[in-house]
Amino acid sequence: MADLAHPPRFNLLERLKTPWTVVVGVPIATLVLDPGQAVPNLQFAGAALLNTLPFILFAVLMLAYLKAAGADRMIAEAFKGQELRMIVVASIFGGLAPFCSCEVIPFVAALLALGAPLSAVMAFWLSSPLIDPPTLLITAAALGWPFAIGKAVVAVALGLTGGLIVMAVMRAEHFEVPLKNTPVSGCCGGPKIPSGPTQWRVWATADQRSVFGVEFKENALFLLKWLALAYTLEALLVTYVPASLIAGLVGGEGVLPVVIAAVVGMPAYLNGYVAPALLAGLMEQGMSAGAAMAFLTAGAVSSIPAMAAVYSLVKAPVFAAYLGLGVSGAIVGGLIFQVVV
Repeated sequence: MADLAHPPRFNLLERLKTPWTVVVGVPIATLVLDPGQAVPNLQFAGAALLNTLPFILFAVLMLAYLKAAGADRMIAEAFKGQELRMIVVASIFGGLAPFCSCEVIPFVAALLALGAPLSAVMAFWLSSPLIDPPTLLITAAALGWPFAIGKAVVAVALGLTGGLIVMAVMRAEHFEVPLKNTPVSGCCGGPKIPSGPTQWRVWATADQRSVFGVEFKENALFLLKWLALAYTLEALLVTYVPASLIAGLVGGEGVLPVVIAAVVGMPAYLNGYVAPALLAGLMEQGMSAGAAMAFLTAGAVSSIPAMAAVYSLVKAPVFAAYLGLGVSGAIVGGLIFQVVV
């Protein structure tokens, strides 16, 4: 007699191991523990996510279309032998792109999934959150043009240095598969398009339409899930980590305040529109220019919300490299800027 298959057991703990648990649980906990802050926190996280949706939609549509067309093969081939040029272009373009550390995640996911070299992607990843035209103007208004230009130089230099370091590590046969096994890295169980030349008319065949639909749905859900978590954490940090506490840790002169500013600035999320005004006040109270630069750089690249999204996307060694490059680059940039000014 044939054995009867047992139905899978329902495991509540396994079902709860998802970012949605935090996204839903944090507002509920806030409502219980601090009722007056629950709605403002939800509004903050919701507004941030809504502002990011156009970037998510563009990235997901681009990835789905290129995957369905078979352009991932073409893009991967186009990047061969051009890695150094791509690092330079990515570093400069990152300084012009208006993305914060969370908004850049969808584009990084798409680039890695399409076969772009990690070195060039890392260059863009590191430089993009640091500066963009609006932030440049706001920084200049609050801290002066020397500081604003210095921040732009640090952004491009950090991207270039990080990209070159990752390129060297990759040539030593590390970081060969940077992405985790997520929908963004490809739909292993989904429909496949035949190998061959790129077919830009993705609506022409049922296979291509199917690939487009699967890629769009799975990547959109993946990115929404992790960015919702990122902005939920950001709301908590902005609400419950007072600026006065941060200010008390990064005052003073010398090398140590620069290092402390980078370490404190890493988890303390202050976006590029708010931080310059705060730092202007701290510099008037004795904070060094180098510490201010380190704080701005580390906070933009490696804030806790950004780290949560990055960790969901790439494997641990790549995550460690991203974090190490961001913090060490902030310290070195701050020390050099302190000497120059």
